[in-house]
Amino acid sequence: MARVLITGGTGLVGRALTKLFSGRGYQVIILSRQAMHSDDPQVSYATWDISRQYIDADAIESADYIVHLAGAGVADKRWTSARKQEIRDSRVLSSQLLEKYLLQQPHKVKKFISASATGFYGEDNGKEPFTENMQAHDDFLGNTCSQWEESVHAIRRNTGIPTVIFRTGIVLSREGGAIREFYKPLKLGFATILGNGEQMVSWIHIQDLVRLYFNAIVNDALEGTFNAVAPQPVSNRELISAMAKAAKGRSFITVHAPKFMLKLALGEMSIEVLKSCTVSSKKIQSTGFQFSYPAIEDAMAQLFLKRGAQD
Repeated sequence: MARVLITGGTGLVGRALTKLFSGRGYQVIILSRQAMHSDDPQVSYATWDISRQYIDADAIESADYIVHLAGAGVADKRWTSARKQEIRDSRVLSSQLLEKYLLQQPHKVKKFISASATGFYGEDNGKEPFTENMQAHDDFLGNTCSQWEESVHAIRRNTGIPTVIFRTGIVLSREGGAIREFYKPLKLGFATILGNGEQMVSWIHIQDLVRLYFNAIVNDALEGTFNAVAPQPVSNRELISAMAKAAKGRSFITVHAPKFMLKLALGEMSIEVLKSCTVSSKKIQSTGFQFSYPAIEDAMAQLFLKRGAQD
C-alpha cells in the first residue's frame, strides 16, 4: 500500500488524518522534531529540523504522497512581532525545506497536498462569498497565507509534482481547536457569543476535512486550490447556539463577550474572531465531493452525540 508522509502529524488534523489513512491500509510516516515510536504498525516517525535544514532522506524517498500541515498554531499565543514571524516562517520555510529535498533526493512522490486557511480572505465585502480566484487580503493572515501558498506553488513549478491546496475554515472537532475553546464556558452553563454574534463563520467538520485530503490522494485529477469549508456558513450566534443545544439541550444561558473584552484578552488576534468571512464551497462540490455534514446542526449533533457533553 502507498506511503503518506505527513508534516504536522501530531496536530488536530494530522491525528485525524493518520487515523483515517492507517485505517484504510496506508503506511503513514510522520515528520517530527523528536524521535518517536508508534505502537501502530501502519505508522512510523521520521525526524526533521527546519532550523538546521534537515529531513530524514529515507522519509522523502519512500513517500508516495506528502501532506503538509506543519505550522505554529495561529490562536495559541498573542500575536507579538516574534510570534507572527514564527507563524509565517513555520509554514513558508518548512515548504521550502521540503522543496529542497524533493529537488535533491530521489523520490516517487505523486502529489503534494498542503493546508492553507480562509484567513487568506479579508472581511466580507457584502456582495458575494469568497471564491478561490480572489486576491489575498492585505493583512497579517492574508499575507501569511499568500506566502504559504506561493511556497507550495514553487514546488509545483520546480519539481513538476501536482499540488492541491485546501484553504481551511474553522475546524469543528471535540479533540481540540475552536470547539474546545467555545465549550469551556458552556461547561458552566454559559453559551458565549463573541461580540454581537452577527459575524459569519466558515467552518468544516473534521470528518469532512480528512475526507477531502483522502479524496485528493485517490482522485488523480484533483489539482489546484480549493476552499475547505461546509456549504452552509453560519453566524457566530448560530454556531454557538447549535453547539449549546446539541450539548446541553435547553440547560444554558446565552451571554455575550463584548468586543472591548475580546480586544483586551486577545489583542490583534481579536480581529479574526470578530471578522465576518463568508467562503464558498462550490468549487470543491463541482468536482463531485459531497459533504457528510453540510449543516451546522447535523455537525454539532454528531460531535456531541458521539462523546457526550460532560467530557
